[in-house]
Amino acid sequence: MKKLLLVLLFIGPSIFSQQNLQDRTFFSEALFQHLSDYNKKADLAYRFNQYDKAKELFEDFTNKHLEGSYMDNFKFHNLKKKEVQLYDYDRPVFLITYASWCIPGKGEIPALNELAAQYKGEIDFVILFWDKREKAKELAEQFSSDVSIVYVDETENNGAYVVKQLKHSLGLPTCFLLSNDKKIMEIRRSVFPALNTDPETAYRENFIALETSISKNLINEYEEVYAENISID
Repeated sequence: MKKLLLVLLFIGPSIFSQQNLQDRTFFSEALFQHLSDYNKKADLAYRFNQYDKAKELFEDFTNKHLEGSYMDNFKFHNLKKKEVQLYDYDRPVFLITYASWCIPGKGEIPALNELAAQYKGEIDFVILFWDKREKAKELAEQFSSDVSIVYVDETENNGAYVVKQLKHSLGLPTCFLLSNDKKIMEIRRSVFPALNTDPETAYRENFIALETSISKNLINEYEEVYAENISID
């Protein structure tokens, strides 16, 4: 009887963790099941310049089919050319995708830098550039040291999987708010203030929108997990 208890003690957690992984739906699986239908409807909306309809379709698609799934352990490179996996980040992750030909909305970068400083130690802010290393390094100068910069260079032909899943599926820029176990809590587009908006107003619009999403989707999740770990200890 004692031997049986010892066996269960050592193999039980691994069995349960494997079962939990098997019960998860991953981002790539959800895309495979639902992306084609969404693309057909979205393409039709854009063809007839129905931009509000296209926005509604995006929100409906991400809310119903992608949020609640778990992000795959995608691989990138940091600016030192070292491979970085998404699961290397232990905290909740605010992930946003950019490229040199897709300019962030006015006020977004200052808002991100401020939020990264505010939530340092609680959330990992990760900027993913779809660019060559040299270009990503140049663009990275706009961000504070509290923001982690990674990139995928398609010309090197070594990131086809992540390019297909993260870039070509939803476009860019796209924000992913991920819990510490990489569950997708929210997917959102960037805020794009009107061109004539002054810098301070544009910054405030971005800060309020991003801070609201972070507080709602990441901070509560982080605090609950932290409290559970403390009580277990």
